[in-house]
Amino acid sequence: MTLRIAMWSGPRNLSTAMMRSFGNRADTSAVDEPLYAAYLDATGIDHPGAAEVIASQSPDPAAVLRELTVGAVPTAVQYQKHMTHHVLPSTPREPLARLTHAFLVRDPERVLVSYAKVRSEPTLEDLGLPQQLELYERFGGPVVDAADVLRDPRGTLGALCAALGLEFDDAMLSWPPGPRPEDGVWAKHWYAGVEASTGFASESPGTGDPLPERLHPLLERCLPYYERLAPYALRP
Repeated sequence: MTLRIAMWSGPRNLSTAMMRSFGNRADTSAVDEPLYAAYLDATGIDHPGAAEVIASQSPDPAAVLRELTVGAVPTAVQYQKHMTHHVLPSTPREPLARLTHAFLVRDPERVLVSYAKVRSEPTLEDLGLPQQLELYERFGGPVVDAADVLRDPRGTLGALCAALGLEFDDAMLSWPPGPRPEDGVWAKHWYAGVEASTGFASESPGTGDPLPERLHPLLERCLPYYERLAPYALRP
């Protein structure tokens, strides 16, 4: 039986580095944001390269979830990198019960500082925090905090692997720089930092940058969601 891990994260949450980490295991294949085209097609939101993204994947979420839950997988483990904001009210929830769920959270102040550099006026919907909490409450699964991954990659990833029923693999701690075959076509717009990386940095770029004043009201809306999930984070 293939272990199909659905890792649910918001944007700017260390999610691509985590995909690199799992994808560097010999027993694991990775899938990059498989619901992205469905999200863009349904919302019409203006993202970099949106037309190319929609052309690269099925825009039908039911078809995507069928493939993710029962489709053939060439490895013992499949790591699915999911963005929580791609889960729309119309996205079927029932098929997700077949997956093993995990959740990557990050202090929303740091998320907003990073995301505002890409989209100057982010919204709560852009960050997917309500969906992340909904999915956790419905399916459960281990939670890891991006700050803990950066502070102690070995310990945090070891705890995550144990919770998922996997043996920890040292290959998860470093990887060759550059792109990967599993990267989505959007990588050229978003993945410059991770393509230059060879492992988890001690802290993410821009850690000390202040949050723009205009985003303080949005931070107040984000914090309750993070504060509901953060106490469940695995500790090394």
